[in-house]
Amino acid sequence: MPENADLIKLYSSRILALASDIPHHHRLQNPQASIRRRSPLCGSTVTVDLDMDAGRVVRFGQDVKACALGQAAAAIVGQAVIGRSAAELSAARDALREMLTRDGPVPAPPFEGFEVLMPAREYRNRHASIMLSIEAAAEASASIMEQTNTL
Repeated sequence: MPENADLIKLYSSRILALASDIPHHHRLQNPQASIRRRSPLCGSTVTVDLDMDAGRVVRFGQDVKACALGQAAAAIVGQAVIGRSAAELSAARDALREMLTRDGPVPAPPFEGFEVLMPAREYRNRHASIMLSIEAAAEASASIMEQTNTL
């Protein structure tokens, strides 16, 4: 029974509320970059479409097919991504990974909403799904920056 109680705590009302209201939950037409990430363990997938101008995200869309934890993480990314640089997205990705795997601190604002996912530290099999949206956003922004620097 304690394991069930832990799972109930993991899927808190805050996580479920985030999962049910994902910002930018749509695909973009003609994005500068489109990245699809999949968790092989659970099959969750996230596709991120992204446009940047002057080194900052100006348009963002995502198609999320994931568990409630992956959806909640995607909601947090959707709330914070507009106006962010590739470096900020990479830093948020790295901080989230540290928070989940090495008991690191909560990512810095505007990604502090990832704090709600701290109970997932104990569930390694959920980490990949949680990371999908921020990984795809960081990869898409890096791809755009690489393209624009080589033109």
